[in-house]
Amino acid sequence: MTESQRTNSTSATRRFLQAECLSSLRRPDFRPLTVICQLHLVLVVTLGASAAGQPKKKPKGPPAPDLSARVNSLAKQLIGVPLDESDPLTSQIQTLVLNHLDEWMASRSPSLVEARRELEGVFALLRNPLSADTNGFSRPWRGDTLFGIGYTLRWTDYNRVNALALYENRDGKSRRVALTNFVPHTGQAYDFLPSPESGDFRFLVYGFRTGKSQLRLSAKLYDFDGQNLKTVWEVGDIYDGKIDVDQDRVVIRYLKEDEYIRETAQGRKPPRYEATYKETSQGLELVADRQVPF
Repeated sequence: MTESQRTNSTSATRRFLQAECLSSLRRPDFRPLTVICQLHLVLVVTLGASAAGQPKKKPKGPPAPDLSARVNSLAKQLIGVPLDESDPLTSQIQTLVLNHLDEWMASRSPSLVEARRELEGVFALLRNPLSADTNGFSRPWRGDTLFGIGYTLRWTDYNRVNALALYENRDGKSRRVALTNFVPHTGQAYDFLPSPESGDFRFLVYGFRTGKSQLRLSAKLYDFDGQNLKTVWEVGDIYDGKIDVDQDRVVIRYLKEDEYIRETAQGRKPPRYEATYKETSQGLELVADRQVPF
């Protein structure tokens, strides 16, 4: 029986008892509070108390869209928007994504694969030209585990933004301890250097930017001391840059753009260079920069 049907039935019952009670009042043998009247009063009191005790039901609105749909709806608005005007949308997406990831990670000690799958699910509805590349790392540190979980959101090959959240896992629970946004227009990949004497955790993030005849390399070395995440070294827009990490050294091979244009116009191979950096307590220090065969 529906709510409306129950209400109509109750009203009919009340009207019947009320009529019977009034009829009894008119009879010569009337006695105060006949059984019918008593029933009527009991019913009125009972129904009134029942109605007062039940909260009114609010009408149901449409169900809230799930996270993937909300992220997709915001991302579609990025199409045609230049990167330097995209922050209002990309910031909303980042907040939605990381709030979900914070909640999901809080009671877990997941593998990196599990964490990336969870992140991929958030972006599952994105379609070309939209895409999101998830990435990350998991490393032991000070008896715990540090997770770096990030993504590169793109709406053209040139318009790309990055987010990377750092989580500390301890006793089966994970909490976010840092957040950074690597260089826009690039992707992000990771490599690692030995911890300095301070015991801080260090990791290298690098990516490549399109838009010219050769890709351009950007890289940053981050240092995490358990409380703060800071950049201790960086390079940007290295023309045709290629990077290698060997123990405590970082080697970057590159071209000089003006020389490349001039020499190739003359049909000659341009000179190539190799810069070698050594890790120090402050970051990375340039120890050699020399010309090498093309």
